[in-house]
Amino acid sequence: MKLIIHGGFFSESLTNQETKKAKQDALSAIVTEGYEYLKTHTALETVIYVVSLLEDNELFNAGWGSQIQSDGKVRLSASVMDGKSHRFSGVINVERIKNPIKVAELLLDYEDKVLSGPGALSFARKNKFGYFDSISPQRQKEFLAKLDVESRKGTVGCVALDSAGSLAAATSTGGKGLEMVGRVSDSATVAGNFANKFAGVSCTGIGEDIVGAALAAKIVTRVTDGASLKEATDKSFKELAETGGFAGIIGISAQGEIYHADSHPYMVWAAFDGSLQVFN
Repeated sequence: MKLIIHGGFFSESLTNQETKKAKQDALSAIVTEGYEYLKTHTALETVIYVVSLLEDNELFNAGWGSQIQSDGKVRLSASVMDGKSHRFSGVINVERIKNPIKVAELLLDYEDKVLSGPGALSFARKNKFGYFDSISPQRQKEFLAKLDVESRKGTVGCVALDSAGSLAAATSTGGKGLEMVGRVSDSATVAGNFANKFAGVSCTGIGEDIVGAALAAKIVTRVTDGASLKEATDKSFKELAETGGFAGIIGISAQGEIYHADSHPYMVWAAFDGSLQVFN
């Protein structure tokens, strides 16, 4: 069994050691709890559970801690992919929902598996997802101060390999902050979240760069074609660098290889495969 999670990029970690430690401690606790959950649940169930924990923590840019867009509203995107069945589902720009990853989970069993905007919200309400104000006091303060764009990068994600050898990946984001209304991130697309029976990958960074590189799907495809996860990731990041792309990934292969990579050395992540690893 293997589990890896990320909390996106955060430039404030370079100057704010208190924030940096808080995020590291939160990831340590969440990945440890997630690994215990994985012992009795599938990879698919686990990635949804773990991402919901990340969404509930206001330190991260997903769910409760999401960035505010240019019109003062929060819009959330999330997706999940089951490597065993190859089912993918997601929601894009849904408002006033606590856990978008759980709405994405429900859509796995529907023919129309990716919903956006009002349609996604209507579906959530019909399935008893109540009203939730996703704007935390801290994000409101940041929005009013119009922080530098660098502090607005990041998402959360999880990749799991269960005891049966099945893989799954889940990713959730609150966006980049101050973006145009209607902007679509990578997190609810196969560019940012992808898994099959060979590997699973979750991305963070600049959504447009990740979509342009088809990053998650590309890495998993290369693993499927015989490359190791490290080889597939390194080659994909070399290509990403040619256009100045900004991204980070976490991944697990069916062989249990855990790997992470980022364009800049301050993506925060944690992994558990019997022992805890935390890094930023």
